[in-house]
Amino acid sequence: MNITKLVLIRHGESQWNKENRFTGWVDIDLSDKGRTEAQCAGQILKKNRFFFNYGYTSVLKRAIHTLWIILDQLDQVWLPIEKSWRLNERHYGTLQGLNKDEAVKKYGYETIQKWRRSFYAVPPNICENNQFIATDDNRYHNINTNELSKGESLELTLNRVIPYWNDYIVPHIKNNKNLIIVAHGNSIRAIIKFLNNLNESEIFQINIPTGVPLIYEFDEDANFIQYYYLNDY
Repeated sequence: MNITKLVLIRHGESQWNKENRFTGWVDIDLSDKGRTEAQCAGQILKKNRFFFNYGYTSVLKRAIHTLWIILDQLDQVWLPIEKSWRLNERHYGTLQGLNKDEAVKKYGYETIQKWRRSFYAVPPNICENNQFIATDDNRYHNINTNELSKGESLELTLNRVIPYWNDYIVPHIKNNKNLIIVAHGNSIRAIIKFLNNLNESEIFQINIPTGVPLIYEFDEDANFIQYYYLNDY
């Protein structure tokens, strides 16, 4: 039986992760620790002799730069890469840019936890005059503005990620191509919920570490066989 491997990696620590701020679609780069995490991820993949046919990432630099660093470690910088906004982090609406402790003081711990971990809860939409709104960003200029969210639940994130998964990722898995996807905590949680058929309570418990490769193995019909982290640095 042919085994196809997919590697999912949450980008390395960003500067706003370090500052404990909600990031969402704001284009914040990696911290020094994040770059080191990406290097370590590349080294462990190299140690385990991973070879990829295609790479995927969001349109946010913390994910893009993580993938670049990993591929440099693997000596596979020539790899074809596709970037899509559909792999972006969940849009945190008006929470974007807020320190998480300050957000708890403003909205209350239970409300913040519900917005962060609930499947259905949507934080307040970002305002049109907010400095972090994405509608005028050049990377989204070919996208219908009705598709650009101003605040998302995990459910809404899943609703944009999974069609992309089915249209662009699954055909390569069925063709026995090994893939690497570098994305974000919630876009990866959406994929995990879908693949593992988790319910809303189960996905609440899932937390994705930065910079640690999560491996999914599939058969020739794109049914996943097993999954595991590579974290024996």
